[in-house]
Amino acid sequence: MSQFVDECGLNVRGGDGGAGSVSFRREAHVPKGGPDGGDGGDGGSVWLEADHNVASLLAFRDHPHRRANNGTHGSGGKRHGKASEDLVVKVPEGTTVHDLHGGEVLADLLQHGDRWLAAEAGRGSRGNAKFLS
Repeated sequence: MSQFVDECGLNVRGGDGGAGSVSFRREAHVPKGGPDGGDGGDGGSVWLEADHNVASLLAFRDHPHRRANNGTHGSGGKRHGKASEDLVVKVPEGTTVHDLHGGEVLADLLQHGDRWLAAEAGRGSRGNAKFLS
């Protein structure tokens, strides 16, 4: 016998952006190489997507937290960090998203493929190579 859950709370968080690097070029015969720190990668966003293959919100009852991955940090040599992929959370068709505190309707995911951005990703910070003067 399967259980059916049609109402649940869900806590989502977008991934943080990676830190930019503070690095300076150092080579033989280049006494003042200058900054060469790379930018941090962007974090992942969290999307809710209606899917006709999902019948219940049972998966969220015991595990209500969903978090996208963070972007990676930049490094020397102007190497930028990798951006994280977005996290797509599948919900049943006909799902209505409400604000937990105000009760306001935020989204109606009625048909297969309908998407709503639940948590936006953090941007990666700039490396010191971007601050050349």
